[in-house]
Amino acid sequence: MAQARAENFSVASRLLGARRRSQLLAVYGFARMVDDAGDEAGGDRSALLDWIEGDLDRIYAAETPEHSVMQALAPTVHALDLPAAPFRRLIEAGRRDQVVDRYRDFDALLDYCQCSAAPVGEIVLHVFGAATADRIALSDRICAGLQVTEHLQDVAEDHARGRVYLPEDDMARFGCTDRDLLARVPSRGFLALIAFEAARARSLLADGAPLIRRLPLSPRFAVAGFLAGGRAALDALADAGYDVLGARPRPARGRIAAAMAQTLWESRWR
Repeated sequence: MAQARAENFSVASRLLGARRRSQLLAVYGFARMVDDAGDEAGGDRSALLDWIEGDLDRIYAAETPEHSVMQALAPTVHALDLPAAPFRRLIEAGRRDQVVDRYRDFDALLDYCQCSAAPVGEIVLHVFGAATADRIALSDRICAGLQVTEHLQDVAEDHARGRVYLPEDDMARFGCTDRDLLARVPSRGFLALIAFEAARARSLLADGAPLIRRLPLSPRFAVAGFLAGGRAALDALADAGYDVLGARPRPARGRIAAAMAQTLWESRWR
C-alpha cells in the first residue's frame, strides 16, 4: 500500500475525493501484491498465489482476511459489492506467468491481457458504478494498450526473468532473436519491432478512448488519467528512438499533464 501511494497512479488523483481515492488504492494494492507475488517473491510462487486466493475467499465469505492488503480491500469489496471474478483473473495471470514464458502471436498476448490487465479496468468501473458491458469492452482495449506499453518498457527486465512478451511471429518477421534482447546496442530490426508494437498499443488506446465520453465526470477523470499515462509513455518510447535496452524511457510529469488535457479535450467529440 505504501508503494501504491508513492507511485504515480493516475486513478488515485486527489481530484476524486478521499473516499474514492481510498477505494481505488485498495484495489491497486491488491493488484500490486498479486503482481509482485508472481514476479518478485522467492520460493513457491504458485503456492503463494493460491494463498492469496484463499485470503480473497475469506473476504467473500465475510471472514477476516489475514493479509493487511486484503484487510484494506475488504471494506471496499463489501461496500460496493464488487464481483470476485476480476480479482480471480488477476491471480490467474500470475499463475500463467509461472508456466508460460512466450506468446506465439499478438492474439495470444491479448488473451493474456484479459487476465493481467483488463480486470483492473473492470474493477475501476465497478468502483464508480459504471460497469456496463459496452464500457467494459472499451476498457479492455485501454487496459490491453497499457499492458503492451508496459511490456515494451520492460523488455530487458522481463527477459532477465525468463519471459518474452514480444510475439514470436513478430520477432521472426523483424529478424529478431533472444540475442537482440540481450544486446547493449539495439539492432535495427529490434527498434523496428518495438516501433511496430508501440503502434499497436497506441491503436488499442485509441480504440478504447470513446469510453471517456460515456462516463460520468468522476470516472471520466480516472480513465482519462490511465489513457493519458499510456500515451505519454508511448511518446517517451518514440523520443528514445524505441531503444528500451539501455534504459526504461519514462515520460516527464509535464508530458503526462499535457496528455491528460489533450485526452479530455478530444473526448468531447469521440
